[in-house]
Amino acid sequence: MRVTIFGSGYVGLVTGACLAEAGNDVVCVDVGAGKIDRLNGGEVPIHEPGLDALIKRNREAGRLEFTTDAEKGVDHGLFQLIAVGTPPDEDGAADLRHVLAVARTIGTHLSRYSIVVTKSTVPVGTADKVRREVDATLQSRQATVEFDVVSNPEFLKEGAAIQDFMKPDRIIIGTDNPRTVELMRMLYEPFTRNHERFIVMDVRSAELTKYAANAMLATKISFMNELANLAERVGADIEKVRVGIGSDPRIGYSFIYPGTGYGGSCFPKDVKALIRSAREVGHQPEILGAVETVNARQKEVLVHKMRRHFGELKGRTLALWGLAFKPNTDDMREAPARTIIDLLLKAGARVRAYDPVALEEAYRIYGTRGAEFTSCRNAYEAAEGADALAIATEWQEFRSPDFERLRQLLKQPLIFDGRNLYDPAVLARFGFTYYGVGRGKSVAGA
Repeated sequence: MRVTIFGSGYVGLVTGACLAEAGNDVVCVDVGAGKIDRLNGGEVPIHEPGLDALIKRNREAGRLEFTTDAEKGVDHGLFQLIAVGTPPDEDGAADLRHVLAVARTIGTHLSRYSIVVTKSTVPVGTADKVRREVDATLQSRQATVEFDVVSNPEFLKEGAAIQDFMKPDRIIIGTDNPRTVELMRMLYEPFTRNHERFIVMDVRSAELTKYAANAMLATKISFMNELANLAERVGADIEKVRVGIGSDPRIGYSFIYPGTGYGGSCFPKDVKALIRSAREVGHQPEILGAVETVNARQKEVLVHKMRRHFGELKGRTLALWGLAFKPNTDDMREAPARTIIDLLLKAGARVRAYDPVALEEAYRIYGTRGAEFTSCRNAYEAAEGADALAIATEWQEFRSPDFERLRQLLKQPLIFDGRNLYDPAVLARFGFTYYGVGRGKSVAGA
């Protein structure tokens, strides 16, 4: 099938590569000439496991093309997928300028029936706006071309996006047109052969489903962090509580891990946008406001623990393991590590940081800070000569370090574990003073 995707960012690239892998003929359009040149040169501008090889294989097979030529893209596709960014405005509302600009572009060049599909995460009612923009542009051309608008939100986890696309939990299709449903079903049929994952609903419900899913997951995270802060004050261990409540199938174990808060390009933006959408229709979303407040506070929890331990942070050097907001990505947008770094630098401390894949992004953000911020080649180099180690991201390679070596490298055996990777009793046997999140009292080693 012929597919055009507007936007060659995270969603656009993963979607395009996976659809091409299934045998479709895919053209990805982007206004960024530099990005398109890089992609055509074999360079993938984002880190996602397996994506480089997938793009390379399908480009070489002739099923995947990158271009800045919007007219060519519109002429190519039966499906016109809109996968451009919707960054938050200052008030938290989703910025739809890029989405509506693509709608006008489609209307400018549309010459035969197409299905316009919104993949971008957008507020309820956006599909109606897209339809109006395409209609208005066609009318300005005095052209009559049939088209449909479908909401098809993405549910891709950074670090596992290819697996999520190839073996989806669900495929949400928002449309009232039976013909469009069947065409969309044909497009996604290669990914639903083992299990029926196709869920059809009206457009507005589909748009809300995406926001509701991310807001629910963010709520679970903030709720567990709230419980972790309580556990710390009453002397309980939140990790034992987590196992106890997760064994209830009504709750489950997913997204109930306490830590330093959520980050990334989705949860923070989508919670803000949903709050804004609710207020626009006269509803005050109390729970969502609390989710956001708890998360902002939780990002500071490790630095508060450091202040209580050291008193003065000025002149201290802290090793930081993990910069990306989660493992298997280089995405530092809204990452808890950024809050930790900013607070430490503001307090006059120095940071020695390591992340398996996000060092280039960290240098882009903090490269001008000189000796205050040092990017290190590996985890142990970051720890060398530091007053303490802080952990902000649960990368696999951090789970079983050489604690004996670590104790020798640090000025003092002190760990602030923002992801509860370690057993406090084990750390105590190695002589570490250990601060986790919600682990009761700090554990002091011998």
